Amino acid sequence: MAKRVGVDKWLFGVTLLLVLFGLVMVFSASAVMAKARYGSPYTFVLKQSLWAGVGLLALSALMRIDYRRWNSPAVVFPAVALTTLLLLSAFAMHDSHHTHRWIRFGGFSLQPSELAKPVLVLFLAWFLQTRVNQMEDWRRAVLPAALPSLIFIALILKEPDLGTALVCTAVTALLLALAGIRLRYLFYATLAASPVLYYMLFHVAWRRARMIAFLNPQADPRGSGFHILQSLIAVGNGGLYGLGLMEGRQKLFYLPEPHTDFIFANIAEELGLMGALFVVSLFVVLGWRGLRAAILSKDPFARFLAVGITTTILIQAFFNISVVLALAPTKGIALPFISYGGTSLAVMLASVGVLLNLTKELD
Repeated sequence: MAKRVGVDKWLFGVTLLLVLFGLVMVFSASAVMAKARYGSPYTFVLKQSLWAGVGLLALSALMRIDYRRWNSPAVVFPAVALTTLLLLSAFAMHDSHHTHRWIRFGGFSLQPSELAKPVLVLFLAWFLQTRVNQMEDWRRAVLPAALPSLIFIALILKEPDLGTALVCTAVTALLLALAGIRLRYLFYATLAASPVLYYMLFHVAWRRARMIAFLNPQADPRGSGFHILQSLIAVGNGGLYGLGLMEGRQKLFYLPEPHTDFIFANIAEELGLMGALFVVSLFVVLGWRGLRAAILSKDPFARFLAVGITTTILIQAFFNISVVLALAPTKGIALPFISYGGTSLAVMLASVGVLLNLTKELD
């Protein structure tokens, strides 16, 4: 019999620590650039602080709301419909760098693909909880479970945003595997998706350039290989203990996007190997506590939610750090809780709020 206890203090503490650490590093990475572009070194960190406040309020509220309230078609289907509508609405907006990833009005911007990830987890948790013994039936179980994922992934690819689409794909596959899907179905899905992935990687000019740069960045050090080489220089400069907070050099208009996609490179340069390992250890603790909640939960819905939320965070962190270390081709995936990006930060914190609530019901 489950007993009511407080929320997981480890999970709450590590999340708060990641957010506070992220604000410090966003300021460190962006101050010089913000001063040059906007006349104030605080431009980015103030915006990020505002979103952090919104996210922490959402976390505080959601960790007090019984997670079972979300286990209802009256919640799930409107959430899926609204997210689909928002993803479609992004295409009606003016493009930014030839992409349609944001909805902008006034001074506010929203990235619908960030919302798609927790909504996808919510739908799969609701749908799969009662079908763990039916996963051999691809018509009544597997296909209906995968359909919203396919819609979200197709729209996100169209933006285009291959990195987020891959995160959604990986989370969907993990939750279907947890539900007991036959491996041959995942194999067939991989075969079906392979031509699409091949086309996206090698027949889209700028992605093909990224793949070539990943394999041999020295071939074009001032062009397609620039991101990777500058990132590796930043990581190498850091050594064991780093150059010191605010003392990074590559962020001075060498390292592209030092406060967003490549903020981990700035962390490694300023805080060294020890600082980088500190960040990794925080994600390890977060993963441990999130997956622990899934293992201990007796409620299938809570188990799927915990695995989905936790793995979404860990997969994104893994992809981001892999790109910075040149272990994966360059993709626009933020480092959760740390990279600059308001929608990502607020949505992640709201998701952790749901995860914290279900930790109240553990044995």
